[in-house]
Amino acid sequence: MSTAALRLWSDLMAKFNPSTSALVFVDLQNDFLHPDGAYGRAGVSCDAIAALPSRIKPIADAIRATGGWIISTHFTLVPGKEGIPFISSHLKELRPFLAKGDFVPGSTGHALVDELQPTDLSVEKVAFSAFYQTRLEWVLNRAGIETLVFTGIVTNGGVASTVRDAHVRDFRSIVLSDGCAAFSDEVHRANIAALASVAEIMTCEEFSRQIAR
Repeated sequence: MSTAALRLWSDLMAKFNPSTSALVFVDLQNDFLHPDGAYGRAGVSCDAIAALPSRIKPIADAIRATGGWIISTHFTLVPGKEGIPFISSHLKELRPFLAKGDFVPGSTGHALVDELQPTDLSVEKVAFSAFYQTRLEWVLNRAGIETLVFTGIVTNGGVASTVRDAHVRDFRSIVLSDGCAAFSDEVHRANIAALASVAEIMTCEEFSRQIAR
Protein backbone atom coordinates (compact mmCIF):
# COMPACT_ATOMS: atom_id res chain seq x y z
CA MET A 1 0.00 0.00 0.00
CA SER A 2 1.14 3.56 -0.68
CA THR A 3 1.74 6.00 2.17
CA ALA A 4 -1.45 7.87 1.27
CA ALA A 5 -3.45 4.65 1.20
CA LEU A 6 -2.04 3.57 4.55
CA ARG A 7 -2.96 6.92 6.05
CA LEU A 8 -6.50 6.57 4.66
CA TRP A 9 -6.86 3.07 6.13
CA SER A 10 -5.53 4.28 9.45
CA ASP A 11 -8.20 6.97 9.53
CA LEU A 12 -10.91 4.52 8.52
CA MET A 13 -9.93 1.83 10.99
CA ALA A 14 -9.68 4.38 13.79
CA LYS A 15 -13.44 4.60 13.34
CA PHE A 16 -13.87 0.81 13.33
CA ASN A 17 -16.29 -0.11 16.08
CA PRO A 18 -16.44 -3.90 16.67
CA SER A 19 -19.80 -3.73 18.42
CA THR A 20 -21.44 -2.34 15.29
CA SER A 21 -19.43 -4.44 12.83
CA ALA A 22 -19.77 -7.94 11.44
CA LEU A 23 -17.46 -10.32 9.64
CA VAL A 24 -19.52 -11.97 6.91
CA PHE A 25 -18.79 -15.46 5.59
CA VAL A 26 -20.45 -15.70 2.17
CA ASP A 27 -21.36 -19.31 1.36
CA LEU A 28 -18.38 -21.01 3.02
CA GLN A 29 -20.37 -24.22 3.30
CA ASN A 30 -19.45 -27.88 3.36
CA ASP A 31 -21.31 -28.58 0.13
CA PHE A 32 -18.96 -26.13 -1.59
CA LEU A 33 -15.68 -26.82 0.23
CA HIS A 34 -15.67 -30.25 1.89
CA PRO A 35 -14.42 -33.22 -0.18
CA ASP A 36 -17.62 -35.07 0.70
CA GLY A 37 -19.84 -32.10 -0.19
CA ALA A 38 -21.84 -31.65 -3.37
CA TYR A 39 -19.00 -29.97 -5.29
CA GLY A 40 -16.31 -32.26 -3.90
CA ARG A 41 -18.19 -35.40 -4.90
CA ALA A 42 -18.53 -33.98 -8.41
CA GLY A 43 -14.81 -33.28 -8.59
CA VAL A 44 -15.30 -29.50 -8.73
CA SER A 45 -12.68 -27.82 -6.58
CA CYS A 46 -10.34 -24.84 -6.50
CA ASP A 47 -7.18 -24.40 -4.42
CA ALA A 48 -7.86 -20.70 -3.86
CA ILE A 49 -11.29 -21.47 -2.43
CA ALA A 50 -10.03 -24.38 -0.32
CA ALA A 51 -7.42 -22.10 1.28
CA LEU A 52 -9.93 -19.53 2.54
CA PRO A 53 -11.03 -20.98 5.92
CA SER A 54 -7.51 -21.16 7.37
CA ARG A 55 -6.74 -17.64 6.13
CA ILE A 56 -9.96 -16.18 7.51
CA LYS A 57 -10.01 -17.98 10.88
CA PRO A 58 -7.51 -15.67 12.66
CA ILE A 59 -9.61 -12.68 11.64
CA ALA A 60 -12.78 -14.36 12.90
CA ASP A 61 -11.06 -15.08 16.22
CA ALA A 62 -9.95 -11.45 16.51
CA ILE A 63 -13.43 -10.14 15.70
CA ARG A 64 -14.95 -12.42 18.34
CA ALA A 65 -12.37 -11.29 20.89
CA THR A 66 -13.22 -7.63 20.33
CA GLY A 67 -16.97 -8.17 20.62
CA GLY A 68 -17.79 -8.01 16.92
CA TRP A 69 -20.39 -10.10 15.13
CA ILE A 70 -19.91 -13.17 12.95
CA ILE A 71 -22.51 -13.76 10.23
CA SER A 72 -22.70 -16.58 7.72
CA THR A 73 -24.80 -16.72 4.57
CA HIS A 74 -25.88 -20.10 3.25
CA PHE A 75 -26.74 -20.87 -0.34
CA THR A 76 -29.86 -23.01 -0.24
CA LEU A 77 -31.62 -25.40 -2.59
CA VAL A 78 -35.16 -25.44 -1.26
CA PRO A 79 -36.61 -28.96 -1.44
CA GLY A 80 -40.00 -29.43 -3.06
CA LYS A 81 -42.10 -32.54 -3.47
CA GLU A 82 -40.28 -35.74 -2.52
CA GLY A 83 -37.30 -33.61 -1.56
CA ILE A 84 -36.48 -32.67 -5.14
CA PRO A 85 -34.91 -29.19 -5.03
CA PHE A 86 -35.97 -26.14 -6.95
CA ILE A 87 -32.96 -25.35 -9.15
CA SER A 88 -32.92 -22.40 -11.54
CA SER A 89 -32.34 -23.21 -15.20
CA HIS A 90 -29.04 -21.33 -15.41
CA LEU A 91 -27.70 -23.19 -12.36
CA LYS A 92 -28.81 -26.55 -13.78
CA GLU A 93 -26.83 -25.77 -16.90
CA LEU A 94 -23.78 -24.59 -14.97
CA ARG A 95 -23.81 -27.31 -12.28
CA PRO A 96 -25.73 -30.30 -13.66
CA PHE A 97 -24.49 -32.50 -10.80
CA LEU A 98 -26.63 -30.74 -8.17
CA ALA A 99 -29.32 -33.06 -6.91
CA LYS A 100 -31.68 -34.04 -4.13
CA GLY A 101 -29.99 -33.70 -0.75
CA ASP A 102 -27.57 -30.94 -1.77
CA PHE A 103 -27.60 -27.62 0.12
CA VAL A 104 -30.63 -28.69 2.15
CA PRO A 105 -31.34 -26.53 5.22
CA GLY A 106 -30.23 -28.31 8.38
CA SER A 107 -27.94 -30.73 6.56
CA THR A 108 -24.19 -31.10 7.08
CA GLY A 109 -23.57 -29.93 3.53
CA HIS A 110 -25.58 -26.76 4.08
CA ALA A 111 -23.63 -25.87 7.23
CA LEU A 112 -20.68 -23.52 7.58
CA VAL A 113 -17.34 -25.34 7.48
CA ASP A 114 -16.28 -26.49 10.94
CA GLU A 115 -13.10 -24.38 10.98
CA LEU A 116 -15.06 -21.13 11.00
CA GLN A 117 -17.80 -22.00 13.46
CA PRO A 118 -19.55 -20.75 15.50
CA THR A 119 -21.47 -17.78 14.14
CA ASP A 120 -23.76 -15.29 15.84
CA LEU A 121 -26.24 -15.08 12.97
CA SER A 122 -26.90 -17.10 9.84
CA VAL A 123 -29.06 -16.40 6.83
CA GLU A 124 -30.32 -18.77 4.14
CA LYS A 125 -30.32 -17.41 0.60
CA VAL A 126 -31.62 -18.64 -2.74
CA ALA A 127 -29.81 -16.25 -5.09
CA PHE A 128 -26.41 -14.60 -5.41
CA SER A 129 -27.23 -11.73 -3.07
CA ALA A 130 -27.75 -12.51 0.60
CA PHE A 131 -30.18 -9.58 0.70
CA TYR A 132 -32.53 -10.95 -1.96
CA GLN A 133 -35.79 -12.07 -0.30
CA THR A 134 -34.04 -12.83 3.02
CA ARG A 135 -34.17 -11.45 6.55
CA LEU A 136 -30.56 -10.20 6.43
CA GLU A 137 -31.28 -6.46 6.33
CA TRP A 138 -33.79 -6.76 9.18
CA VAL A 139 -31.34 -8.74 11.31
CA LEU A 140 -28.50 -6.29 10.70
CA ASN A 141 -30.67 -3.35 11.65
CA ARG A 142 -31.96 -5.07 14.79
CA ALA A 143 -28.40 -5.91 15.85
CA GLY A 144 -27.23 -2.34 15.24
CA ILE A 145 -24.66 -3.44 12.68
CA GLU A 146 -23.35 -0.68 10.42
CA THR A 147 -20.11 -2.11 8.99
CA LEU A 148 -19.82 -5.38 7.06
CA VAL A 149 -16.46 -7.05 6.42
CA PHE A 150 -16.86 -9.50 3.55
CA THR A 151 -15.15 -12.82 2.92
CA GLY A 152 -16.22 -15.90 1.01
CA ILE A 153 -17.21 -17.24 -2.39
CA VAL A 154 -17.43 -16.66 -5.18
CA THR A 155 -16.06 -13.19 -5.73
CA ASN A 156 -18.01 -12.68 -8.94
CA GLY A 157 -21.22 -14.20 -7.58
CA GLY A 158 -22.39 -14.18 -3.98
CA VAL A 159 -19.72 -11.79 -2.76
CA ALA A 160 -20.09 -9.12 -5.44
CA SER A 161 -23.88 -9.21 -5.41
CA THR A 162 -24.13 -8.99 -1.62
CA VAL A 163 -21.54 -6.20 -1.38
CA ARG A 164 -23.36 -4.11 -3.98
CA ASP A 165 -26.69 -4.64 -2.25
CA ALA A 166 -25.12 -3.67 1.07
CA HIS A 167 -23.82 -0.49 -0.51
CA VAL A 168 -27.24 0.65 -1.78
CA ARG A 169 -28.59 0.02 1.73
CA ASP A 170 -25.97 2.39 3.20
CA PHE A 171 -23.93 -0.21 5.04
CA ARG A 172 -20.22 0.50 5.20
CA SER A 173 -18.59 -2.38 3.32
CA ILE A 174 -15.05 -3.70 3.56
CA VAL A 175 -13.95 -6.50 1.21
CA LEU A 176 -10.95 -8.61 2.17
CA SER A 177 -9.42 -9.26 -1.24
CA ASP A 178 -7.58 -12.45 -0.29
CA GLY A 179 -10.42 -13.51 1.99
CA CYS A 180 -12.55 -14.11 -1.11
CA ALA A 181 -11.99 -16.34 -4.12
CA ALA A 182 -13.42 -17.47 -7.44
CA PHE A 183 -12.79 -20.44 -9.71
CA SER A 184 -10.65 -18.16 -11.90
CA ASP A 185 -8.00 -15.86 -10.45
CA GLU A 186 -8.47 -13.47 -13.38
CA VAL A 187 -12.19 -13.24 -12.67
CA HIS A 188 -11.49 -12.77 -8.95
CA ARG A 189 -9.06 -9.91 -9.53
CA ALA A 190 -11.35 -8.16 -12.02
CA ASN A 191 -14.26 -8.27 -9.60
CA ILE A 192 -12.20 -7.05 -6.64
CA ALA A 193 -11.12 -4.09 -8.76
CA ALA A 194 -14.73 -3.38 -9.73
CA LEU A 195 -15.92 -3.54 -6.12
CA ALA A 196 -13.53 -0.74 -5.15
CA SER A 197 -16.20 1.72 -6.32
CA VAL A 198 -18.66 0.54 -3.64
CA ALA A 199 -16.44 -0.88 -0.87
CA GLU A 200 -13.12 -0.47 0.89
CA ILE A 201 -10.63 -3.10 -0.29
CA MET A 202 -7.82 -4.50 1.85
CA THR A 203 -6.02 -7.77 2.48
CA CYS A 204 -6.54 -10.05 5.45
CA GLU A 205 -3.13 -9.10 6.80
CA GLU A 206 -3.81 -5.37 6.51
CA PHE A 207 -7.15 -5.74 8.25
CA SER A 208 -5.67 -7.91 10.99
CA ARG A 209 -2.95 -5.34 11.72
CA GLN A 210 -5.50 -2.60 12.02
CA ILE A 211 -7.89 -4.38 14.40
CA ALA A 212 -4.93 -5.42 16.55
CA ARG A 213 -3.97 -1.78 17.18
